[in-house]
Amino acid sequence: MTFRILTLNNISSSGLARFPAERYAVGADLERPDAILVRSADLHAVSIGREVRAIGRAGAGVNNIPVEDMSRRGVPVFNTPGANANAVKELVLGSLFLAARNLGAAWQFARTLSGDDDAIEAAVEQGKKTFVGFELPGRTLGVVGLGAIGVEVANAALSLGMKVLGYDPQITVRRAWQLSSSVEQALSLDDLFARSDVVTVHVPLNDDTRGLVSGARLRMMRKPATILNFARAGIVDEQAVLAALDAQVLHAYVCDFPKRALLEHPRVITLPHLGASTLEAEENCAVMVVDQLRDFLENGNIRNSVNYPEAVLPRVPNTTRLGIANRNVPNMVGQISTCLAAERINIADLLNKSRGDYAYTLIDTDGEVGEALLERIRAINGVLAAYIL
Repeated sequence: MTFRILTLNNISSSGLARFPAERYAVGADLERPDAILVRSADLHAVSIGREVRAIGRAGAGVNNIPVEDMSRRGVPVFNTPGANANAVKELVLGSLFLAARNLGAAWQFARTLSGDDDAIEAAVEQGKKTFVGFELPGRTLGVVGLGAIGVEVANAALSLGMKVLGYDPQITVRRAWQLSSSVEQALSLDDLFARSDVVTVHVPLNDDTRGLVSGARLRMMRKPATILNFARAGIVDEQAVLAALDAQVLHAYVCDFPKRALLEHPRVITLPHLGASTLEAEENCAVMVVDQLRDFLENGNIRNSVNYPEAVLPRVPNTTRLGIANRNVPNMVGQISTCLAAERINIADLLNKSRGDYAYTLIDTDGEVGEALLERIRAINGVLAAYIL
């Protein structure tokens, strides 16, 4: 079988090269794809064919993908958490120095200097006091969200001599092991804001995080404070930030999301969405998402899906594998097993995992599974998708 992969953005060749040419057709103009591979392309406005089995996002955020619609169709959506973590961490650290030392405004000032060297030197001596900044050691950085990026930022800030507070009620065991024991746990978001000189956010944009950096929380911070946003624009209430800057509550706002109102403020530094814009990050994301798509299409395994559970089952030799996505309701495995038993097909191994409203089952059988039996499994009420792998 040849799998067809539709690419809707430029994807690093290092990743695409991991699709074996003899088994995969990859391109930007393929019809009836088995999977779609994207970076920033907006799939909300795209008709996604019923033949699509999976969507891979070469990056972390999936706001450009209709995740819930795909969930209802049994289509896993994959992303690449951590693949661009170092790139974003370095940009956050750079933004810390930009804000602390007023480097953006100082550079703009220097670029306007005119006259001979004596005139420039006199202007520099007169103007430099405008750009007096602060040093990082002893300051407190609050990190909201302790995923791959947040953990790296927190650990790096400690090495700069900062005190670090972290807040993430959903931190995973894996990230907790990676986080330095010197990072102090904030009791709540309000607690973190009230005790921080600088706050950086590293959470996805959803109903719970929209406007998380609000006027009320900005007023809780130590004065003058700094906000860093390299996650999503909507996490920060931009009007509240502008008001806090004008009121001297905030020292600076640095973000990756230019907007007209922000561009016009002298103490805002906006960058053109550079978070993952390094060759290394693009390659890491592409390699990671291609490997995940291949493992799903060839073996049915699910790693780093945003809508379906982690499900990885080593294949039993000389068996037929089934991958089944279904609603998380009682007796699904029983009904599937009954269909197999009716055809006197033995189950060699089975894995069933659930996540919220959805579940996923991998089954290795000792006998072959024909299309007629597969259709009976697909007809079970609650089964969303089923494939022979």
